[in-house]
Amino acid sequence: MLKRGVVIKRGVVTGVSLPNRHLGGFRRQGPRGTLSCSPMAFWDAVQREATESLTLYLLGALVVALAVLLSMAPELKRRRATLVAIVALHVFIVPLAAWSRETSSASYTTLHLVLGITAAVAGVIMGGTIVFAAILPALRIAVPRIIQDVMIGSGAAVAVMVTAGRSGFDVTGVLATSAVITVVVGFALQETLGNIFAGLALQIDDSFRIGDWIKVQDLSGRVTEIRWRYTAIETRNWETLVVPNSVLTRERFLILGRRAGKPRYWRRWVYFNVDYRFQPSDVIHAVEEALRSAPIENIAADPQPNCVLMDLAESYGHYAVRYWLTDFLVDDPTDSIVRTRIFFALKRVGIPFSLPAHAVFMTKESATRKAQKTREDEGRRLEIITRIDMFKTLPVEDRELLAHSLRYAPFTRGETMTRQGAPAHWLYIILEGEASVRMSHEGESPREIAELRAGDVFGERSLLTGEPRSATVIAKTDVECYRLDKAALSVIIERQPRVAEELAAVLAKREQVIEASLDRPGAKRRDPSHSTLDLVGRIRDFFGLGDEDAS
Repeated sequence: MLKRGVVIKRGVVTGVSLPNRHLGGFRRQGPRGTLSCSPMAFWDAVQREATESLTLYLLGALVVALAVLLSMAPELKRRRATLVAIVALHVFIVPLAAWSRETSSASYTTLHLVLGITAAVAGVIMGGTIVFAAILPALRIAVPRIIQDVMIGSGAAVAVMVTAGRSGFDVTGVLATSAVITVVVGFALQETLGNIFAGLALQIDDSFRIGDWIKVQDLSGRVTEIRWRYTAIETRNWETLVVPNSVLTRERFLILGRRAGKPRYWRRWVYFNVDYRFQPSDVIHAVEEALRSAPIENIAADPQPNCVLMDLAESYGHYAVRYWLTDFLVDDPTDSIVRTRIFFALKRVGIPFSLPAHAVFMTKESATRKAQKTREDEGRRLEIITRIDMFKTLPVEDRELLAHSLRYAPFTRGETMTRQGAPAHWLYIILEGEASVRMSHEGESPREIAELRAGDVFGERSLLTGEPRSATVIAKTDVECYRLDKAALSVIIERQPRVAEELAAVLAKREQVIEASLDRPGAKRRDPSHSTLDLVGRIRDFFGLGDEDAS
């Protein structure tokens, strides 16, 4: 029989009647002659093999699995690469298997088995990916990475055995041989296997999770990866610490910031020393007030920062500030902010840090030089007092008294200098720096109404009447200022009661200017004369002046 150039006799190809140039397919020389197949026939064979091997379904499942991985688990790069490699191998073998089948090659059985195994393994991996990356997270069930790998790997091994068994492959012999090989490899890789099982143990008992901060010996960092053999920990120094899993199961380690039922905070300690000339209660009050008066970034508001006396040394008290850090990455910068607050808080109340007990103080200053420096400082203070409107009309001796009573009070950036509604009996004179004046009305959020700079004064009304602060003042930069307390002014007013009326008049005029600058709609302007009389009465009450002093 002759058909399209192929000679077939009793179903067996016996020869070819046309030259090779007339055939567009492929040729195979065998014991029974030469076999030729056209491109169409080969393509039909490839389609038939792809259908039997479920190749199209496998490609569709690959697209779905990759979409799930990219959207829900982008960190699983190796799993994506493994999937693509297995499916690519499967697709590559399909035409080879079709060719072997059409040419009755002995290799067809092996190629067909490989197609089944690759399809089964890829199917298991895709199914596991969808379950662990999509379904379980939607149910809020977290499965450790190692557990996922073990389950998917075990499923893939079972799929290989089942596929091979259905194809007539002797699985029993392979299992017996692999058992012997496993024993040999186990003895050779004891340490590696120990790390692998240690990693499984860490994941199963949920000792720590990715994202936790742990401390191993003297090094601490954030857990970024828990692999089969090791755990990777990123330190704050941009280093990655690789710790074998077996080490973590043998030795103790700290998990920072973990406490049952509590937010993830980490308590930090900042130490300082103050000598015995100053009472511990004064030191603790000054430091705690500075730390709690205004929020500090990355420090928890509850529990509040606190100051404790840790020890009584030879010549000083050993103190510590304890605060709770919310962002473990910025431990040192936050410690620095706390130390700055401590420094300025103690500076304001005139409490210096302690010096070593064996310190030797030497000076070459003469008494004349020291007296000159004192006169220069007093002259500068007197000039500052004279610039204040309320005190310009006072006699020189009264202004000198006030100048002598000034106290140096520095603030660091972000500190609250005064708080709206808080009681206070002093005023501030700014020497250097800038501050923000903020006010809130009837539960509204505070808004900035003014800025204070060098030479500005605030807190006059509280000094004269003892009324609560009408606004909050926050240091925008490091601020140096002097503070004038009630005690010095009391001496002057008690000696010259008429000073109260003069101060009240100046204060009323100043408040009129402030009200006009605010320009609040609907606000009623007060009569200056009434304001002055009201202020005089308040000043007399605050300083305890009787009616007999009114004359």
